[in-house]
Amino acid sequence: MPNPNATSVTLSRRRPRRFWGWGYAEAIITPEEKSRLSLMMGHMGGRLVDHPVPQESEFALPTPRVAPPLSLAAMFSTAPLDRLNHSVGKSYADLARMWARELPHGVDAVAFPDNEQAIADILDWAGRHNVAVIPYGGGSSVCGGVEPAVGASYAGVISLDMERLSNVLEVDRVSRAARIQAGALGPELEAQLKPHGLTLRHFPQSFEFSTLGGWIATRAGGHYATLLTHIDDLVESTRLLSPRGVSESRRLPGSGAGPAPDRLVLGSEGTLGIITEAWMRLQDRPRFRASASVRFADYARAAECVRVLAQSALYPTNCRLLDPLETVFSGVGDGSSAIMVLGFESADHPLGEPMRRALELVRDHGGEFDAQAVARSMGGEGSAEHRSGAAGAWRDAFLRMPYWRDPAVGCGMIMDTFETAVTWDKFPALYEGVRRDVTAAIERATGQEAFVSCRFTHIYPDGPAPYFTLAAMSGDKPSPRSALAAWREIKAAANAAVIDHGGTITHHHAVGRDHRSGYEREVPGLHRQMLAAAKQVVDPEGILNPGVLLDPIGRSVGSTGSLAG
Repeated sequence: MPNPNATSVTLSRRRPRRFWGWGYAEAIITPEEKSRLSLMMGHMGGRLVDHPVPQESEFALPTPRVAPPLSLAAMFSTAPLDRLNHSVGKSYADLARMWARELPHGVDAVAFPDNEQAIADILDWAGRHNVAVIPYGGGSSVCGGVEPAVGASYAGVISLDMERLSNVLEVDRVSRAARIQAGALGPELEAQLKPHGLTLRHFPQSFEFSTLGGWIATRAGGHYATLLTHIDDLVESTRLLSPRGVSESRRLPGSGAGPAPDRLVLGSEGTLGIITEAWMRLQDRPRFRASASVRFADYARAAECVRVLAQSALYPTNCRLLDPLETVFSGVGDGSSAIMVLGFESADHPLGEPMRRALELVRDHGGEFDAQAVARSMGGEGSAEHRSGAAGAWRDAFLRMPYWRDPAVGCGMIMDTFETAVTWDKFPALYEGVRRDVTAAIERATGQEAFVSCRFTHIYPDGPAPYFTLAAMSGDKPSPRSALAAWREIKAAANAAVIDHGGTITHHHAVGRDHRSGYEREVPGLHRQMLAAAKQVVDPEGILNPGVLLDPIGRSVGSTGSLAG
C-alpha cells in the first residue's frame, strides 16, 4: 500500500555514497589506476570501456508495502537513493546487479533512529505488523548480510540505519577503554579517540565505510596480523537491544562466569538484536615502527617462514605473504617471486631487536631484503619511511582496490575475493586444492582463462588465514549479466572448496546469505538449533535479518539472496 507517512527526501546526514559501487559519490580512480586496470584486463583478453554508471532514474522501485505510524514517520525515508543504498551491500553480486540495472529485492523504507527508545519503538511496530528489520551499519557487507531477501512471509522489510548513534560516550583513560555507540564509522571513532592519545587500532579494508556495530556483528578482522586480529579481542562489553528488551554484559577484563554473553553477540549478524554500544579495549597510539619487504623465490619456503614467525612469539603487527600472482594484482611485483610485507609497531619501545630476530628467520628460509630500507623504516616518531617501497605500495593498493573494481564490473569482468583459515598441516593441500577447484570452476563458467592468487591476511601459531583473489572475463561478449551468472557458479564452487579442503567458510567476511551453505557444513547442527532457540527467545516474531545464519523457527526463508538468482 502507499506509504504517505515517510518522507521521500533522504534523511541520511552523511556524504552521499555510490549505491552501485564503492565509496563516495564523487570518488574517481586516478589515471595511473585506470592504466593499471586496463593493462590487467588486457592480460585477460578484456578491454576497459567507460560505460555510463547507473543512475537512480534507471531503477523502478515498487511502491512501499508498509507505512510507519505518524509517531515514527519523521524517522523513515522512502527516498530512492536511501532505498537503493540500503537494498544492497558491496559484494561482487551486489555491484553486478546494479550495473545490470536489476534490483531483485528492495527495502520498503529506511529508518534513521536517533536513540535507543526510537529503536525500541521501531522494533515494537515491526513485530506487531510482521515487518522484517535489517540492521545497517556502513553497508559494506560482501556476503549478502544486508540484502532484503527475506522471502514471501513478511508484510514488508525495512533497513534500520545506525548512523545517528555515532559518538564516543565515555573514556576510561586509566583502563584504556571507551564506551562507543555502534553507528560510529571507523574514521569517526578514531577522530574522537585521538585527543585522548588512544586508538582502537582496528583497520579493516572497509574502515572508512564500516561501523563499530558492524565489526562486532560480523566478527571483523582488522589491521594486526597477530594477537589482536579480530574485533573479538577488543570487546570489553556489549549492549544489545532486542524485541524482548536489553541485554548488556558487565564490563570486566576477563571472567570465568559461564558462557560469555558477548560471545553470542559477536558474529550474530543482526539476527538477535541491534548492537547499540560497546565498551572497547583501546591502545596508546604507536610511536615506533619498523617494516621490511622480503622476496622469496620459493613460495613453499616463504609459507614455512611465516609459520616459524607465527610460532616465534615475536608477534609482528603485519605479516602479509603474497604469492607470485598476488604481487601482480597488488602492483608490487612481476610474478617472479613471493613477497612478504613484514612490520612491527609499539607505543612503548624501539623495535630493532624484534625486527633483527625476524630477519634472521627470514634469511634462514631464503628471504631477501634491503637492509638499508629496513633501517630507514625505523626513522622514529613521525617518520613515514615504513610506508615506502613494496610495503607502502601494497598498503596503498589494499585500500584502493575496491575503487578499481567498479569500472571492471561494468565491463563484465569477474573480480572477487574470498578468505578462510586452516591449520598449518593442511595449508599446502588447501592452497593447491582451492586454486585448482576454483580455477576449474571459472573456466567452466566463463570459457576464459582464470587468475587465482592468494595472500595471508592474519597468522596464528596453529595456522594462517589465506585470502584468495580471483579474476576472469565473463565470456566472449562480457557483460554484468553474463558475469553475474558465471559468478554464482564460481562462488558456490569456492564455498565448497574451502570446506572440502579443511578451511572455514569465512575468517572475517561473515556468513550473510552467500556463505550460509558452508556455514551449515562447518557448524554442528545441534549448535544451530541452540542458536535458533536463542533467536526465538529474543525475537519471537522472527523479524530480525531473517535468512542470515539461519531461518527463524516456523518460517522458511532459505537461500533467497544473490546466489539463488
